Order: sequence, then C-alpha cells, then structure tokens
Amino acid sequence: MAENQLYVVATPIGNLADISQRAQQVFDAVDIIAAEDTRHTKRLLNHLGIQKTLVAVHDHNESQAAGLLLRHLNEGRSVALVSDAGTPLIADPGYHVLTEVVKAGFNVVPVPGPCAIITALCAAALPTDRFIFDGFLPPKSTARQQYFSSMLKEERTLVMYESPHRIQESLSDMVSVYGADREVVLARELTKTFETFLRGSLADVLARVESDNNQRKGEFVVMIRGALQAKKLDVSDDAIRMLTVMADELPLKQAASLTAKITGYKKNKLYQIGLDLSL
Repeated sequence: MAENQLYVVATPIGNLADISQRAQQVFDAVDIIAAEDTRHTKRLLNHLGIQKTLVAVHDHNESQAAGLLLRHLNEGRSVALVSDAGTPLIADPGYHVLTEVVKAGFNVVPVPGPCAIITALCAAALPTDRFIFDGFLPPKSTARQQYFSSMLKEERTLVMYESPHRIQESLSDMVSVYGADREVVLARELTKTFETFLRGSLADVLARVESDNNQRKGEFVVMIRGALQAKKLDVSDDAIRMLTVMADELPLKQAASLTAKITGYKKNKLYQIGLDLSL
C-alpha cells in the first residue's frame, strides 16, 4: 500500500458483517484514521481488533482537520477517511478535506462499500435507472413543501434522508403536495435488526407511521416515485389519480377502460401506465 495517500473508506451502515476485506486491509495499513466521530469508529476498530491513531473530522472542524491531515501526508503517512456509517462525503463531512488533499497533489483512493441510498434503492421496487438524491430534507414544513413543489414534475425517483422526529410531518407535507396516491417507499434501520420497508401510497404509508410508534424510530431513506410515466405519455395527473383509485377496486383492464370513457384517453395508453405504476 502506497504512502502519502488518502483512502476514502466505506463502513457498515448497521450490520458489522458488511465491512469489506479491503476496508480492513486499509485500516491495518494506514497510519491515521480520520473519523466523523472517533468514539463511534473506535467501536468498529475494536470489533475488528485494530488499533490506530484517530483524528476527528466533522462539520465544525474540517478546515483545521484538513491542515492536520495534509501535514501527515506531507510527512509520508497514509490516511483513511471514514464517516459514522456508509460511504464518506455522501451527506456526510469530508468535502473540504478531500478538496484540499486533491489541490495539494496527493492521490485519493476510494474503497467502496455500504451506502444507505443504494441499499434502499436496490430493494425498493421503484425505477432505479434514474434517480435524484437531495440529502436531508429541510427541517421546516414551509421549506419542505417548497422543495416538494419544485420536484412535482420530476421524472426521476426522488431519494432523500429524514430523521425519526420529523418523518411523520414530512410524509404529511408530501401528501399535501403530491396527493395521497403518489407511491412512496420508506426504508428504515437498513441492515439492522429492525430493518423495515413500507411500500404503498403516501396516504397508506403515513397512516402506518402514525399508528405505529415503532415506525417512527431509526434512520430513514424516503423514496418517491417520479412523474415520468404521466409526463411521457401526455396524461394528466387527474387521470392518473382516477386510474389509481379505480385500480384499487377493479382489475387493471377494467379500471383503464372506465378511466378512458370518463377522460377520453386511450384505454391501451392508460393500461400501460397502470402496468408501469404496478397498479
């Protein structure tokens, strides 16, 4: 393993068995580990039986930490950068450190592994050929609704993080903007003992979260189906909502036929939309 390199190392998001063999090899070989929370990373290293010098790198000290890590690199040492869980820099600290290391001419080596976004998407049963990730949602309801409104016609699957004490209010804001029928998947406590996926309409998922306190605990990845099908097929949102409601009570072919009679859209077009939406 080369000296004077910064290794960006992904760590488990819950299940410690997800640590990669390569990540362990890097931890064994580097001189310094730069961690978002040294106490958290210390527990992981203890589990692996590894002892290393730890340096704190978080939102409030990145400028100072970058200077310290550059001195270590200039003196020939190698450094691993980790976050509390998952892949560093993905809605986590480290951007300032990384840019300073690159500007100074040092090599940066990614060591891939767990990432909550990808873990959630691969089991969501939503379109994953294109998606957009916007990190954590705004803390205030007005700002959240403004964000959702700006994404109302977004065709890609929307992916975001949310905290346990705001998940219920955020889902309510989504219903206000997207309507009760837009499909959502809520991934909670990924790779941990109480890992849960809630799938369904926004109204259904909100009702389940409201009725079960356990569904408001843990870390959340929220995924909302995009508006791709309706936009590409030139069908109004009202027609999509009508088709969705009818498909809840009738076979899809019959729901498409009735929606076609009411709206004037072609039955085959509506039927295909229903298939795309898994109605």
